[in-house]
Amino acid sequence: MVSSLPIKAQIDLILLSLEAVAQVGSAEILTLAEAMGFKAYLPNRVGLWRLRQLSPLRRGRTGGRKLDMDEARALALICTRLAQQHRQTIRAAIERWQQQTSQGCPPHLDPLLRDYIHRFTSLYQERIANNSSDGTGLAQLALDLLVDLLFSSTPQGARRLWVTLLERTTPVTPSLSLVEPEPVPTPAPELPILFPHSDV
Repeated sequence: MVSSLPIKAQIDLILLSLEAVAQVGSAEILTLAEAMGFKAYLPNRVGLWRLRQLSPLRRGRTGGRKLDMDEARALALICTRLAQQHRQTIRAAIERWQQQTSQGCPPHLDPLLRDYIHRFTSLYQERIANNSSDGTGLAQLALDLLVDLLFSSTPQGARRLWVTLLERTTPVTPSLSLVEPEPVPTPAPELPILFPHSDV
């Protein structure tokens, strides 16, 4: 379900998963954005809400404005840093999933996974427009996003996430060369350089 979606929709779903698994809220996102030098993109809660409302999946979306590439990469870097900060929680959920699978048991029988899937499903149904996905489909989406978060929490997570976002986008309008450090357009003085030579 994550495949063949615009980058802005994919990032919103990743943030939804972080909310569900680690109870990440807007205050934590904004604090991190300021610390990383992304306050120009996310000045306050309204700014964060407006960027997330650009997802075509959202209820009451604010219109057809595209998420520009710097905004997308800033959000992707924030997702990566959040995944790294909550790696232990994400990894514990993945390990529980693996245990359930090896025992031939459905994930929802594990309390940790059940709570995560329930929170993700509730958030999805509350915020996503024209939601036709059943409970099984949303549970699988929640688990798939956990895998994305685990890969994003690694030292090379920022690059991995960005490449994944581009590969899943249809049509793929941005070039994959955007993930390479050269050439990089010089950003405005008040904005940080995104994806420098060293990983985040």
